[in-house]
Amino acid sequence: MNDNWAVATGHPIATGAATRILKSGGNAVDAGVAAGIALGVVQPDLVSFAGVAPIILYRADDGRVVSLDGVGVWPRAADVATMQRDHGDHVPEGLLRTVVPAAPASWIKALTDHGTLGFADVSAEALKAARDGFEVYPLFADFVASRAEKYARFPSTAAIFLPGGRPPQVGETFRQTDLAATLQSLIDAEAEARAAGGDRLEGLVAARAAFYTGPIANRILAFHAANGGLLRADDLADYEVREERTYAVPFRGTEIHCCGAWCQGISMAETLAMLELAGPQAVQQDGQIDLHFLLEVLKRAFADREAYVTDPRFMKIAPEDLLAPEFLAARLASIGETSDPLPAPAVPDTPPSGEAAVFEVGCADTSHVSVIDADGNIFSATPSDPSYDTVVIPGTGLSVSSRGSQSRAIPGHLNALAPGKRPRLTPNPILGLKNGKPWMAMGTPGGDVQVQAMAQVLINLLDLNMTPEEAVNAPRVSTYAFPGSFAPHDVHPNKVLFEADLPPHQVESLTARGHDLASWPARTWMAGGICVALRETSGVTAIADPRRAGTAETGEAS
Repeated sequence: MNDNWAVATGHPIATGAATRILKSGGNAVDAGVAAGIALGVVQPDLVSFAGVAPIILYRADDGRVVSLDGVGVWPRAADVATMQRDHGDHVPEGLLRTVVPAAPASWIKALTDHGTLGFADVSAEALKAARDGFEVYPLFADFVASRAEKYARFPSTAAIFLPGGRPPQVGETFRQTDLAATLQSLIDAEAEARAAGGDRLEGLVAARAAFYTGPIANRILAFHAANGGLLRADDLADYEVREERTYAVPFRGTEIHCCGAWCQGISMAETLAMLELAGPQAVQQDGQIDLHFLLEVLKRAFADREAYVTDPRFMKIAPEDLLAPEFLAARLASIGETSDPLPAPAVPDTPPSGEAAVFEVGCADTSHVSVIDADGNIFSATPSDPSYDTVVIPGTGLSVSSRGSQSRAIPGHLNALAPGKRPRLTPNPILGLKNGKPWMAMGTPGGDVQVQAMAQVLINLLDLNMTPEEAVNAPRVSTYAFPGSFAPHDVHPNKVLFEADLPPHQVESLTARGHDLASWPARTWMAGGICVALRETSGVTAIADPRRAGTAETGEAS
């Protein structure tokens, strides 16, 4: 029998959590949620249990694709004019960039509507890793050490991430006892509800309430009240994860489902739609990706993101207008033989900040989980939110979502912060169908690199006929010719980064066509960390990008 389930996640403990669930009879949603919660413990520099958790999934029983936004909104007390007066055009690091934490609600909604298990069932690995600790691995150690000054600013954050006054060292055990207590409080609330006669769903309701209206909420709110934060009780109590429409893009005989304009999923869809309209030959040059053409497509998708994309309730156009054939044809027609440093309609609103450019320091925060189960259910989620730019709530171990960093403090700006408005999220998981049947789950960390890395992997798979491993391992490029998603939203016209193992003739071709090139190390984490699960007629495959700390597993149903 062929292997018939596949898992790829950002860390081996998360992969192990998903594998345990699948081996014991759980479905892809149960397994994906278990992995996602674990990532919030074992990658606490990149992912927060109180962060964001956007999800896209496919239900094999009815063929429905579902997207859960998993991103919180700005508190009711948020005011853009006050923020600009006090802090300038960009939301500062610290407590003020906190939006409503969405991940717990997102995981629990996925379980409630599409899973089969309870919260305690899926959080066992996360609880153990928080309580007993996990071994510090190189990417985690390097990330904290490189940002040690930022971690040191806030005592409650430093107490966890700089134990003994220094960054954790590779091979040491990293424990988070307060986070373990937070997870345990949700487990206990669920157990009390079940002991009182409640069923699985009532148990999940109780676990959710423990976070959003119970003792955890009280700690978060008290800290915000005492330290000038914006969160209030009704912000947490009223929060609901939104089920959003997806955008299905035909691409080389497959159907790629992308998330909407509340994240850069619509930019992923626009990129693939342009490439599909141009045709396979336009994307290839001598059996390799025509990198000039791809970069120009990407620059136009990001220009349109800057000009048009925000929380859809605040957009001035319909998101699907960006996928209209006549619009895409006009964008393609504007691509020339040489680099366009900053394609219209992107208008940079921020001069260089003087800080290190994002392509020099990289965008590490975020992880991913991809699962396909034996029944053909697909789960793809990209949980996120770092710990270095915010304040851990004392006694909880929680770095509450700092996604406000993606909003502007500029009155009238398309992405200006506003009460109840979602920051435009960068994480954007995708899934794919082939001949109407389950085919793929994919995602990656990397901020503005996410769309770019996934597009290159899909081209490698579907245009260049690489194996999945070859497609993920192949060297990547990335443009930065657009206003960045994160404060201070720097713009780097014409800038392209490439991995050092890119063939020299491709580097020379890009230089000749006017691109401003700089080199990354080969297979750097800055180029993303793809996690992909694939189901082909021959069986299933799972690949975790060697650029980061992920692992992958395949297996047979019990």
